[in-house]
Amino acid sequence: MAGRIVMKTPLVEMDGDEMTRVLWKWIKEILIEPCVDLKTVYFDLGLKERDRTEDKVTEEAALAAKKYGVAVKCATITPNAQRVEEYNLKQMWKSPNGTIRRILDGTVFRAPIIVNGITPYVPGWKKPIVLARHAYGDVYNSVETRAAAGDSAYLVLCDKDGNERSRNLIKQFGGDGIVQGVHNLDESIKGFAVSCFNYALENGMPLWFGAKDTISKTYDHRFKDIFNELYEREYKEKFERAGIYFMYTLIDDIVARIMRSEGGVLWACTTYDGDVMSDMVATAYGSLGMMSSVLVSPDGKYEYEAAHGTVTRHYYRYLKGEQTSTNSVATIWAWTGALKKRGELDGIPALCGFAEKLERAVIDTIEGGKMTGDLVPLFRREGVVPEKLDSRGFLYAVADRLQS
Repeated sequence: MAGRIVMKTPLVEMDGDEMTRVLWKWIKEILIEPCVDLKTVYFDLGLKERDRTEDKVTEEAALAAKKYGVAVKCATITPNAQRVEEYNLKQMWKSPNGTIRRILDGTVFRAPIIVNGITPYVPGWKKPIVLARHAYGDVYNSVETRAAAGDSAYLVLCDKDGNERSRNLIKQFGGDGIVQGVHNLDESIKGFAVSCFNYALENGMPLWFGAKDTISKTYDHRFKDIFNELYEREYKEKFERAGIYFMYTLIDDIVARIMRSEGGVLWACTTYDGDVMSDMVATAYGSLGMMSSVLVSPDGKYEYEAAHGTVTRHYYRYLKGEQTSTNSVATIWAWTGALKKRGELDGIPALCGFAEKLERAVIDTIEGGKMTGDLVPLFRREGVVPEKLDSRGFLYAVADRLQS
């Protein structure tokens, strides 16, 4: 199509599952391809293809992201026992996000998409809370097993030659139970800290970080030590010049402070805390469909995605031919984030400009009263009566705004 913006380097495109897979195709068809000569290196991360390739496709997609520098990912299913039966899977494959984050490392930054007329459930939140989630280790790369009565579990550490260095009893089981081993790496924690400090400086936001070092006196305490040492050595003067600050305190204290704050902070979390708290923050700002997400690796690779899941309930309605009204905003933001970064890295201002215009068109559409069903009960704007659109109808409304 004549007049479309030409790309130099392709994006790595990772397709996904269920209703978000349907939206993925429509977003490209209705909003992007009429304006951009879209170039992508395509990987199908749908559950059936991951099962067919024994999850090799996920690793290939992550390695391609390392090669090309910018990726955009659709939401995917992480199978549980019910999904194994439903899809007749060979095994209960691991989270594709976990695999990609393990290969890319880095930090996940999630920020609410603010729209005039959608008021946060927490009245005091006047500014965005950006959540930075460490993207390596902990329970997401754990080893776990069942234990029987009479079993003993030990934490055993061996040197590079296999010689035992230490042995600590975890539990002598008087009854059946479970046991889990987790790990992390100093280098990954340092990369996490650097990403957080740099993001805070670039965006002029104070940085809050919390863990549970009073209970986890070695594991969580290592996070605390690395953040504090790096801050004192390399970032304290920079933060003071920028008029911002870094604070470490316990995670439960951070949660209390967040709830009574006005927002406007970067909240750094270990990976499990970030998984849980990002959903809490997204919902409190209005909807999981209104939260952007980007994984930033220490060597400057970017993977953009929506912060929510595959919207299973809507997908089964869609398969029956029923109308759905599924929020596509976060998935659109995955595409605009990737296009902006590609345009920035390749020196294509028109591509950056298109992505910004598309975001503005989405916000203007909602603020003008046209939105998906999840936002209608939340919308309060004087003189504007919200209109519920179906999934495809909302995308066409955004396209009309974009053209005008």
